[in-house]
Amino acid sequence: MNMFVTKLDHKWISLTLGQPWITAMAASKVQFSTLPPEPVIPSKKPFRVELVGGKRYSWCTCGHSKKQPFCDGAHKTKAQGLSPLRFVPEKDSTVWLCGCKYTNNPPYCDGTHKQDFIMSAPLHEQTDS
Repeated sequence: MNMFVTKLDHKWISLTLGQPWITAMAASKVQFSTLPPEPVIPSKKPFRVELVGGKRYSWCTCGHSKKQPFCDGAHKTKAQGLSPLRFVPEKDSTVWLCGCKYTNNPPYCDGTHKQDFIMSAPLHEQTDS
């Protein structure tokens, strides 16, 4: 590794590090939470879906999609930090995809929606915005 630092490098370093407003601007864009947002619950029941083998699907993980159980891109504005789960089934099949978004076997329903924390939680109401 080259340890040679030129006069230009020193000037760039002093200009960059010597400007406290740059640090302040960068800090204002930092999100302090390192955890992704929690998904909302669009349904307390799974969705029965006919899947086509070899076709790529995007299962909504945030709960904001108006095309449940599939993604419509709503996470980009309403749940930044969550991304859809993309999957390709091997063969044509009828499956139950999770509607509560808390399954331990995504995207498939595992019965989590029957637990008290889901049963007692409010359903997310879709808005037009």
